[in-house]
Amino acid sequence: MVTAKDLKSAENPKSVDVILPPGDLYSDEPTLETDLHLRQMLLLLTSLEWLWRDRHDFFASGNLTIYFSPKQIKSQAFRGPDFFLVLGTERRSRKSWVVWEEDGKYPNVIVEILSESTAKTDRETKKQIYQDIFRTPEYFWFDPETLEFAGFVLMAGEYEAISPNEEGYLWSRQLGLYLGVYEHKLRFFTTEGMLAPTPEEAAVKAQQRADQLAERLRELGVDPDTL
Repeated sequence: MVTAKDLKSAENPKSVDVILPPGDLYSDEPTLETDLHLRQMLLLLTSLEWLWRDRHDFFASGNLTIYFSPKQIKSQAFRGPDFFLVLGTERRSRKSWVVWEEDGKYPNVIVEILSESTAKTDRETKKQIYQDIFRTPEYFWFDPETLEFAGFVLMAGEYEAISPNEEGYLWSRQLGLYLGVYEHKLRFFTTEGMLAPTPEEAAVKAQQRADQLAERLRELGVDPDTL
């Protein structure tokens, strides 16, 4: 596993006296450990992309390699985040995130899904890399088994724990949203505390509203099929 000390030169990858590899690099990530990890990652991605469906200035992905140093590529030791968000970029599909091909942009938000085998790395090694190398403004982790949930904001170069609100949610200034545990899953919430739905959840809610309206019209003696 790469450490922050090993990756000191990655703070400015273009300063390394080597020829940078091509930017069209495929992701090189292992499969997610459990079905819980997969579903949690997809839940974060689909709900955010649905909420921001009219925006075109971000890239969100998960279990995708972030290439940020030729030394890292040679060692093949670093694994990408389970979920990350980059702001101020083009919303399009990518094979991987290659920092030197993306105007030097690193993620604004990272979420790691803890497991028994990765928890120590996520809490220690990766946290240091995200703090010292990526300088990612906000880092969160969540354990879908134990429901352990924590978040950190970068202050004066070091991560400080984010204090929860009364509901136990953690505020993300980068997202303009809260993150919190709901029905044993990590979810996004609006500033008003409303759950950010997935497309499927939004469709179900819309159908429920339509059914309620139709029932109300029938009570008033109006056939909704004629409208």
